[in-house]
Amino acid sequence: MSNIVETFDAISIKNSSVQMHNSDGTKEDGTKFGCVGSMSGETTLRELIKRCEGVEVKKRTKPEKLDLTVSAHVPVAVLRDLFGLSNDDLKPGVYAYSTDAKGKEFTYTADVMDEFEDITKLIAFPRCISATGFKFSVENGADEVAEMELQLTAYPDKKNKFYYEALVNELDEELQDEWHKNFTYELVEAIPTP
Repeated sequence: MSNIVETFDAISIKNSSVQMHNSDGTKEDGTKFGCVGSMSGETTLRELIKRCEGVEVKKRTKPEKLDLTVSAHVPVAVLRDLFGLSNDDLKPGVYAYSTDAKGKEFTYTADVMDEFEDITKLIAFPRCISATGFKFSVENGADEVAEMELQLTAYPDKKNKFYYEALVNELDEELQDEWHKNFTYELVEAIPTP
């Protein structure tokens, strides 16, 4: 580990991965999410308001979830898992999107780069799901292959956290190695010293 980083300018996002959650509670090892062009997020807040004689006198806000937008070139297998395309009862190689489609929940991780200071920030959203149904577009004669825009929702994990970040300069190598393969709360949890 090295010095504490005081400034970080996010320039690019790379090395995105997803760890799909299976219906039996297990989680698959991380797999490449694809080439991400951009990512943005915004917190949905719940307001708690106190009124006195009909006038608002206090307000508190509590984060409920994060709404994410990711533009990327995503591998076919990942898209099928995200939207719930299935080949149940179909010949090998044939997949369908149906009224029974259930996209898998997943953990999303990525590296955010500060190229001015040569620093990498690891980010993780432990419980994500697609916020929209399957959508696509094809344009004949386009000069550039369009990125797919995905709307995702990040929900809190069992410890009520929906976003984690860590600067690589401040981490041990074992944690860095596992971040994209098998991110869990237990991976980042501080273990009390007896």
